[in-house]
Amino acid sequence: MRLPTRVLIPLAALLLTTGSAAAPDDLDEFVLSQMAMRRIPGLSLAIVDNGRIVSSRAYGVTDRGGNKQVTLNTVFQAGSISKSVAALGALHLVEEGKLALDTDVNATLTSWKLPSSDFTKAKPVTLRGILSHTAGLTVHGFPGYDADSVMPSLVQVLNGSSPTNTAAIRNDVEPGAQWRYSGGGYTVMQQMMIDVTGLSFPDYMQRAVLGPLGMTQSSYDQPPHNLAAQTAAGHYLDGRIVHGRWHVYPEMAAAGLWTTPADLARFAIGVQQAYAGKSSKIISQSMARQMLTDQKDNDGLGVFLAGSGPKLWFSHNGRDEGFDASLNAAAETGQAVVIMINANDNSRLVPRIAAFVAKKYRWPNASAYVRPAPVSVPESQIAAVAGRYEVANNQMATLVPLKGHLFGSDNGLPDEEFISLGNDTFASAERDVRLAFTRDASGAITGMTRTQGATTRTAPRIGPLFSSLSQQNDPDAALSRRVEAVVRALGQGGSAMETVQGITEGARKDFGRDAWRPATGLTRLSFVAVQDISARGIERHGSKVARILYYRMTANGVETRLMVHLTADGLVTDVDIADE
Repeated sequence: MRLPTRVLIPLAALLLTTGSAAAPDDLDEFVLSQMAMRRIPGLSLAIVDNGRIVSSRAYGVTDRGGNKQVTLNTVFQAGSISKSVAALGALHLVEEGKLALDTDVNATLTSWKLPSSDFTKAKPVTLRGILSHTAGLTVHGFPGYDADSVMPSLVQVLNGSSPTNTAAIRNDVEPGAQWRYSGGGYTVMQQMMIDVTGLSFPDYMQRAVLGPLGMTQSSYDQPPHNLAAQTAAGHYLDGRIVHGRWHVYPEMAAAGLWTTPADLARFAIGVQQAYAGKSSKIISQSMARQMLTDQKDNDGLGVFLAGSGPKLWFSHNGRDEGFDASLNAAAETGQAVVIMINANDNSRLVPRIAAFVAKKYRWPNASAYVRPAPVSVPESQIAAVAGRYEVANNQMATLVPLKGHLFGSDNGLPDEEFISLGNDTFASAERDVRLAFTRDASGAITGMTRTQGATTRTAPRIGPLFSSLSQQNDPDAALSRRVEAVVRALGQGGSAMETVQGITEGARKDFGRDAWRPATGLTRLSFVAVQDISARGIERHGSKVARILYYRMTANGVETRLMVHLTADGLVTDVDIADE
């Protein structure tokens, strides 16, 4: 996404706080360099080794443009890691006999009932299905509510009634038939826990989980009254601070936990100890074993799973508006790393830092990958392969040259480095991924193959970087006017998207009624270039793409670079910001 110009944060400005007076080490240097590259305002992490927290560190600032330092007591929104902690509270109730894993949830629900469907006649929706995302329930996730919004009640969220901003939570797939992520399911579970305990959800979780585990800097309160002075502000992908500094989530079990990395590390240790039979403070060993048993598609009860036996790891990622988080923990061998940032970032920054920690502490899951030795090639060869590639349906990868090297680009910022091996072949600097580029008879790059381990995928080239395009005369001004009408409707949302002409029905349906913020307040759309890609076999939103039109767009005083995907008959079937 082409964004307003922002100042690159120098390393010296990313203040560092550690749990001791130790001087900055190689981990600090690595984290600070990654934050500077990705322009992350603040980051905090905790490391568990041999079953105990061995390091907690904090970097940067709580609010972009401010000088309040992130400390070890700064709390972040955990996003969907809230589900893992809430799951522990639900399993505690199962062991108390107040909830059951395998009975109809409506046997427990009293303040609200899940409406029956044709799919629940043979099998009911159960708590086990909710915890493992196999209950067939709707609503993937929740955007939360602006600080100035009217907040819905939990029952209103469940029913999708005003002022709720998400659809009703219902069953539309046979329970157990498939894995499908559902934050809606955890919201049903939240109501179940309230009904059987007679307590508010934050009060129950404080008594049953947070307090016993020593998670003293954590709360499900919305907003976090007792921790408000310790909060970081969330930042969107474009660097803007979330209005009100953060959103409020009545969907507490799914997305509402405020916490620190050290407290989430205490959660991980609590699960590890229960799994080993060393503690039954929250759940027994047998329940912990169920929690870390694959129910379907590597999903346990509240956590995702990888490996087995001594190499079994459990994990969860989280995203709320302006916050990202990651928790990875070994079930048996006593390691864990938790990383939280006060930004939304789609790059590999967080897994890169986690991989650095694993290697630094010589963990059994540390990658043995060795950065390959580069083969020197002319910068013109690197520039030739730079551009955009369709790596999957509706999924575009951008590769950019930077100081004689090739990098993946995410949100207009450098991400993963690819090292030249010669002959139009590149290897990742950090993992087992190789890129091999193909040329036609004229020598032009037409696509690439991406190989990771034993898996190889072909990605056709969409086109060059926007910055390398030459200005062309608009060959069809009438078409550009129709495109502008579609883009303007995208920026308006609502009924404008229902009535605008010149768009495919697949794109109209997939875009929905929500306004697309980059086009809100559109004042100018200037043609730059057109490219014929009809032979590339690219499809967007159910229609084949024949051409891409490139424009400079001005909206709300901000200029962005736009790619418009057209069908052969001139209908808009997708719109992308040209990040690079």
